[in-house]
Amino acid sequence: MAEEIVTKLTADFFKTLSHPVRVGILRLLKDGERCVCEMIEELDIEQSNLSQHLGVMKKQGLIDSRKDGQKVMYRVIYPSVFDVVDAVEKTLSEQIAHSQSFLKFLK
Repeated sequence: MAEEIVTKLTADFFKTLSHPVRVGILRLLKDGERCVCEMIEELDIEQSNLSQHLGVMKKQGLIDSRKDGQKVMYRVIYPSVFDVVDAVEKTLSEQIAHSQSFLKFLK
């Protein structure tokens, strides 16, 4: 039973990261907290769209926000999430290298 719960929570975690905008948000937050206004500009998306993605990530417990005057600042709560993204990118790099080796073999 506990293993099933952990499996579902893990899947939910990956679902949260499964949108390009959310990965982009994480990349922006890697160097520290950012305001919504900066993220809108960097990601080139509508404020309402950004708010939806931030809400999903906040609900998952990956990010937190605070008011700073008129600005809303967001930050990553658990920096280990960057390790997950880095591991995925490393795996993708390995897959690409493997595919390239295979294609060279076929030539």
